[in-house]
Amino acid sequence: MDDERLMATFVELADTLTDDFDLIEFLHLLADRCVELLDVDAAALLLADQHAELQLIATSNEQARLVELCQSQYDEGPGLEAFRTGARVSNADLAGAGVPWPRFASAALVAGFAAVDALPMRLRTEVIGTLKLFRSRAGELSADALRTGQALADVATIGLLQQRSIRYHEIVAEQLRRALHSRVVIEQAKCLVAERLGVDQAGAFAVLRGYARDHHRKLGDVAHAVVTGQTSANDLIGTPGPARNPGW
Repeated sequence: MDDERLMATFVELADTLTDDFDLIEFLHLLADRCVELLDVDAAALLLADQHAELQLIATSNEQARLVELCQSQYDEGPGLEAFRTGARVSNADLAGAGVPWPRFASAALVAGFAAVDALPMRLRTEVIGTLKLFRSRAGELSADALRTGQALADVATIGLLQQRSIRYHEIVAEQLRRALHSRVVIEQAKCLVAERLGVDQAGAFAVLRGYARDHHRKLGDVAHAVVTGQTSANDLIGTPGPARNPGW
C-alpha cells in the first residue's frame, strides 16, 4: 500500500468544511481511493436519507452501481445489514452455500463480483451510511485492507458530521436531497453523452467528470447543462477553458 498516497487521501477526505463542498464528488473520491489503495475491484457509497433509508450516492464503476440498485430493489444485502447493525458485514464467497442475501448475491455474481465487504459509516452510535467493497475473486480481504477501509470510512463520516453540525441538519438534509436529484440528472446525462459520442456508460461518466474537473464546476451542474441542452457532448471533449453555451 502506498503510504504517501494514503496520507494524502486522509487529508482530502478531511477537507469538507468549504463553502463549495460537493457531496457527490466527495463520495466518488472516496470510492475511487478505495479501489486505488485497497485490494478491491469496486466500491460504493450509500447514505441514509431523512427517513433513515439508504440511498446510493456514488460508485467507482457501472457494475457496482447496478448491483447496488438491485440491493435497493430487493431490500437485502450486506450494505443494509451493516447499516442496521453498525458492524462490518463480509462474505468471502458469494457463490457459496448459505449466502443470506440470495438475490443480491446473484446480481453481484452476474456483475463479476465474487466477494464483498460492507463497512459502516459510523461515529459512536450514529450510523449515517455504508461503504461497500467488491472483489472479483473469492477470498477474505486482508486485515490491513479492512482496517484501512474502515479508517477511510471513519474519516469521511467525521467530515460529513462536522459539516452537518456547522450547516445544521436541515441544510445537510437538503443537500442530500439535491445530491439524490443530481444523481438522477447525472444518469440522464450519461445516457445522452453515451449516445452522442458512441461510448459506454462508464466512458460517458468519465467525460462528464473530467469536464467538471477541468472547468472547476460541480458534476451535477455539468450534467444539468447537458440534459437541458446548454452544453453539448462535443463541448465536453473539447480543450479545457471557459464553459460554452451553444446548445446541441
